[in-house]
Amino acid sequence: MTGFSLHIPTVETERLILRAPREADFEAEAAFFASDASRFVGGPKRPDETWRSLAMLLGHWALRGYGFWGVEEKATGAYVGHVGLWFPHGWPEPEIGWTLMNDATGKGYATEAALSARAYAYDVLGWETAISLIDPANTASQAVARRLGAAFDHTYDHPEFGTMHVWRHPAPGELVNGGMEAYA
Repeated sequence: MTGFSLHIPTVETERLILRAPREADFEAEAAFFASDASRFVGGPKRPDETWRSLAMLLGHWALRGYGFWGVEEKATGAYVGHVGLWFPHGWPEPEIGWTLMNDATGKGYATEAALSARAYAYDVLGWETAISLIDPANTASQAVARRLGAAFDHTYDHPEFGTMHVWRHPAPGELVNGGMEAYA
């Protein structure tokens, strides 16, 4: 196959590497989406559905020029999830999203990676605002949103997932120190 290339920038944080999603991420994604922990992000899913979702992450980069990065630990190279920017057709506004694999939660990785994704959205793409759509029962993601400085804005009736909460991130001009103070 020739003729198609897709540039996805690599972004590094203190402990993480945000890089292009890879087919090698599939096994971890399939295990996560087979578990009940995936209920807040469209799961559980069969492996074939998970594979298509991984392909969709790459397709978003091709169509929009931004998307979700695969996230790995610098120290081990272990795949820990996908975090990034999302604005598919029908979405209310551009979003910053995070999905961590079951063994990667509770370490601050979602906050660390989402801060870098938001900085990319604001500094490189010129976004003036961003949201995160969060299931009302997903208290862990609500805690991440709070650490990012986001606040509940309103309720959105998602056509597939039902009632979702829209969390509004601070605008670029509202951030001090590039927003990193939210992580401190």
